[in-house]
Amino acid sequence: MNIPSDLLYTSDHEWIKVNGNTALVGITDFAQGELGDIVFIEIETVGSHLEKGNTFGTIEAVKTVSDLFIPVSGKVLELNAKINDNPEVINKDPYGAGWLIKIEVDDPLQLKELLDAKAYAAMLNV
Repeated sequence: MNIPSDLLYTSDHEWIKVNGNTALVGITDFAQGELGDIVFIEIETVGSHLEKGNTFGTIEAVKTVSDLFIPVSGKVLELNAKINDNPEVINKDPYGAGWLIKIEVDDPLQLKELLDAKAYAAMLNV
């Protein structure tokens, strides 16, 4: 299982990669594996300001539909256009081409509440 050390993680299996005051958000390799074949993404929160832990969309796989939770408070700036037409890219490359949204981070201190790669791996018992 791939758990990149340069990302932060939530206990709900989202990851965040911060670059200045913006960040990319996606789901982890573990999450995509548990979901199975991803067939549809619904994210209608672009332009919205969300509080940490709020739902920013849903992800639909053959097995189930799951909510997506924003790891830190901020404004949703952009949706990854690639995933609209090819949601299966999330299964193939969850940490690269399969990112979900770009956000503007409100409070960098909230990042300290997230898990680093070691803590996330420990949570998964891997």
